[in-house]
Amino acid sequence: MTHNEKRLYLIRELLAELPQYKDLEIPDHIEEQKLLLRSLMNLRPPHPIGKEFLSIQDEYLRTEVADKGITDSDCLPVSPVNHKLILWRGDITTLKVDAIVNAANSALRGCFIPCHSCVDNIIHSVSGIQLRLACDELMTKQGYDEPTGKAKITPAFNLPCRFVLHTVGPIVHGQLTKQHCRQLADCYRSCMELAADHGLKSIAFCCISTGEFHFPQKDAAEIAVRTVSGLLQTDERIERVVFNVFKQEDYDIYERILG
Repeated sequence: MTHNEKRLYLIRELLAELPQYKDLEIPDHIEEQKLLLRSLMNLRPPHPIGKEFLSIQDEYLRTEVADKGITDSDCLPVSPVNHKLILWRGDITTLKVDAIVNAANSALRGCFIPCHSCVDNIIHSVSGIQLRLACDELMTKQGYDEPTGKAKITPAFNLPCRFVLHTVGPIVHGQLTKQHCRQLADCYRSCMELAADHGLKSIAFCCISTGEFHFPQKDAAEIAVRTVSGLLQTDERIERVVFNVFKQEDYDIYERILG
């Protein structure tokens, strides 16, 4: 089965789960097919699926990641102010590191909005449907929504990292408060402690809460660097922390802080 044939197979299998879309025509263009596949993955509830599907999905997604290019965190330049800190602008789903951090919502099962631009959606789309299944298992066992500032760990499945840390950041409506700041610091603290407790040595943080949750970017970056730096001084188990940014504005903010 060629790469294109795998994509068509996955689309047909997911459409077969949705009787309301039985007459939907699969587009001819590759990019439109990729968007359709991602949309179907985003919409799919955390139900079990066959081994054949997962095997083909895994082969397909890993090829997609490899084609984008994988960045090894060990090769990234460190900050002049702290050799354990790294600033990197790029796609977090292409980063080879022990764990990446996902800015999740409180349900912790990923974003169900087709092709949404949030990091939660992107990470789940690249990892594969196993990630939602793993998160659902954790949350069903827990029995209640994930509190703000806490974190959960799952395998990364088809991502180049080994694990994904899921944390729920504070949502800022109106004025930024001290509670918002404490909760954001808790996110970084929970992820660092969880990673260290699982024997991980490197972790990459996205800009938690600064997108859909509207936390001011400069304040968030200052809290992130201050919290992580303080933890690295008291706990030496984590050896490398990457601050991953996607926007140039965020890169400039972190660069001023990290030198």
